[in-house]
Amino acid sequence: MLNTIFVGVKRGNIDNSLSTKDKVSIEKNYIMIYKHLNINKLLTIVLVMFSFSLQAQVSADAGKTVFKNYCASCHNKNMVSDMTGPALAGVEERWDTQENLYAWIRNSQAMIFEVGHPRAVELWNEYKPSAMTAFPNLTDDEIASTLLYINGVTDGTYGAPAGDVAGVSADKPVEESSNGWLYGLLLGILALLAMLLTKIISNLDVLAAAKEGKEVQQKTLIQSLTSKGVVGFLIFGLVVFAGYTTVTNATNLGRQQGYQPDQPIKFSHVTHAGINKIECQYCHDGARRSKHSVIPAANTCMNCHKAIKNGSEYGTAELTKIYASIGYDPSTDKYLENYEDIATEDYKEIYTKWIADQYLVETGLAELDTEGKNIVKSQWDGIVSSLTNEQKKKVQGPIEWIRIHNLPDHVYFNHAQHVTVGQIECQDCHGKIEEMAVVQQHSPLSMGWCINCHRKTEVKFKENEYYESYSEYHEDIQSGKKDKVTVADIGGLECQKCHY
Repeated sequence: MLNTIFVGVKRGNIDNSLSTKDKVSIEKNYIMIYKHLNINKLLTIVLVMFSFSLQAQVSADAGKTVFKNYCASCHNKNMVSDMTGPALAGVEERWDTQENLYAWIRNSQAMIFEVGHPRAVELWNEYKPSAMTAFPNLTDDEIASTLLYINGVTDGTYGAPAGDVAGVSADKPVEESSNGWLYGLLLGILALLAMLLTKIISNLDVLAAAKEGKEVQQKTLIQSLTSKGVVGFLIFGLVVFAGYTTVTNATNLGRQQGYQPDQPIKFSHVTHAGINKIECQYCHDGARRSKHSVIPAANTCMNCHKAIKNGSEYGTAELTKIYASIGYDPSTDKYLENYEDIATEDYKEIYTKWIADQYLVETGLAELDTEGKNIVKSQWDGIVSSLTNEQKKKVQGPIEWIRIHNLPDHVYFNHAQHVTVGQIECQDCHGKIEEMAVVQQHSPLSMGWCINCHRKTEVKFKENEYYESYSEYHEDIQSGKKDKVTVADIGGLECQKCHY
């Protein structure tokens, strides 16, 4: 159409009633508009080609997005540790062909039961009854990008290196790279197009007015950009952005995967749950019988540490904090009466004497040397800094541990229902806690993560009186109609189960 108009102008197809000056003005406006629109066409073509190139490009960044959306709920993002699914480091090496690997990713059940591929059957036997979700719509480029991201995280070329490298634990979250430059570039191109279109619209308005014999002053670029339409669009954009930000932040409320604060006492699960094999529920005894797993009281610690007074890693430094918090004198093996009322200096003397005596025993010295005095001072300062704060002025009193796992108030979760009835292992949600010197939040604890678990987790009917009432499912399993019953089958996806 524009070409037709321009050709009409060139051929002189303009209203003859207009003056020569008006005709020249119209011709100039037509030519200017035509040039502007040709530039706009060119930029549009470039933008479209640029967009297609971005979509078609295989990249680790694109793979990260796919992994986050489809894989992260079951596979550990450090790539080297198992989770609900196996560690993904070296996944390509474990398959005979790329074609079979891609087919497995798109439909694992078909590879197991229809094709009978040996690697697929091996994985099924290892992880059943948990089945991998089918992703039939993933393109080859998306799968290739995901594998590129996995390899990058594994060998350390993308984000933080996998494994314990330079003091970085493999359990810590992968460092995220930013795509801000890409979004900035796209925003700049769109802003340029917007300015060009604004200028073209202004020229069209002048042209239309000239054709009707009216005189209209052509708007400057500043006037065009501050017009009601542009201002309204900007306000609309700000409202959308504010809404998106609010919803995103609300969705992420309480999600702190990888959160690993330093606690007032350096309690190592590696020493207790790992090396010494202490059962989780010995300390967190609420997990089997109540909603909360509970933080163990210092009295629980004293069941062992009334006898074990020197720690294997920190000596007296950390254990003395427990003694000071509950008024136990390790030198006399007695609890102090009315310990909360003892003056700070007197209290200090009790525990610094204990620390000093232990140092003399270990070194064989008759009296404290300079190093011993420094150790006594350092450990007492550590006791004070760990057991006091702005609200708690005295060393005596409960240890204020820092909470790590924290669900929103509108979410109901019952430990006993999962641990005792569902017979879920602590590690299924909390990761390999026995390998954590400092505890961190292993799982995202998001709604999607919980729902995926309910869809995949098989209910343990055998020798579990709680599920005897589900006679229909028992009959279906015995008849072969069902080979398993998941949590979703017994109402695990109902909103009221977690929100009521």
